[in-house]
Amino acid sequence: MTTPYVLLVFCLTTVLPTQQEVIDDVLTSLRKGVTFLEKQSRNINLDGVVGYKILHEFEPLMDTSFWSIPLDWTTTDPSLVYATRRSTECYDEQLSDKCMTLLLGTWKDNGTPCIVTKLCRDTMTRFGCPHYSLSHQLLYFMIGKMNGCSKMLKGEMRQSRVNMTVQHYQRIFCSNMMKSNQEIYKNGFTGQTHDIFIENILLCGLAGFSDFYNLDWLEHILLWQDPEDGCFGKEYDFSLGFPEEHIAPQQPHRRVKRREKTLRDGCSSHMTGVAVSALGGYLNFYLSEQDITKRPLT
Repeated sequence: MTTPYVLLVFCLTTVLPTQQEVIDDVLTSLRKGVTFLEKQSRNINLDGVVGYKILHEFEPLMDTSFWSIPLDWTTTDPSLVYATRRSTECYDEQLSDKCMTLLLGTWKDNGTPCIVTKLCRDTMTRFGCPHYSLSHQLLYFMIGKMNGCSKMLKGEMRQSRVNMTVQHYQRIFCSNMMKSNQEIYKNGFTGQTHDIFIENILLCGLAGFSDFYNLDWLEHILLWQDPEDGCFGKEYDFSLGFPEEHIAPQQPHRRVKRREKTLRDGCSSHMTGVAVSALGGYLNFYLSEQDITKRPLT
């Protein structure tokens, strides 16, 4: 697993100093994280390996050829941020898993892919969802796009959305995930917000939104890595659900069931997988940036 990262070192001799420092830091962190995952490969769940909430029906997502690296970058739009946001999650874990397996065609052996039920479409296009609901709405559209499901929005009856595309939804979701990350950063990463903060960077970065590769955010992520084990999330108990600090006042606290496996050394399987994947995104972005700086002016 470490070989691709080692080979990258030989391609970085002409990078600008500031970019070189960033890339060196990311590579060092990646080596530690990948080494940890290699040592714990028999103990971690699929969630930790891939960096997403994946069930044993999700084999296609394990194929590296499924995921595409952004070729063109864009940024989020603050004007798309929801005026109001639900105080509790609007995402049902079992329904979300079912909707994604319908897209993948893994809902049964040799199942037909790209199936979109009305319930799935309505759930995954619902506006105002917070936290993990929001990130899984984005993941649903990313899976559909990468799996070639071109008619995901067919059957949309709401007149205000008849012309909306997958790209429109991705921009809306990532604009709100950006707002969420900005709030988490401003509030000092209270409670268990580290996990969703990194997950948002991973997904929206993979969707091509370059403003998620914030250097200040990267510095914090690097500090959250255990210097000895190379894992993430050692000091948090993710079985408790989302922190009460990020539930609106006067609203009941509803926990979100997360598939997590805390390893014997206290490391978080999910957070380590997500963090390593997000760091890979940072590496790809800054490598592509140094390529741009070497292009001749026209």
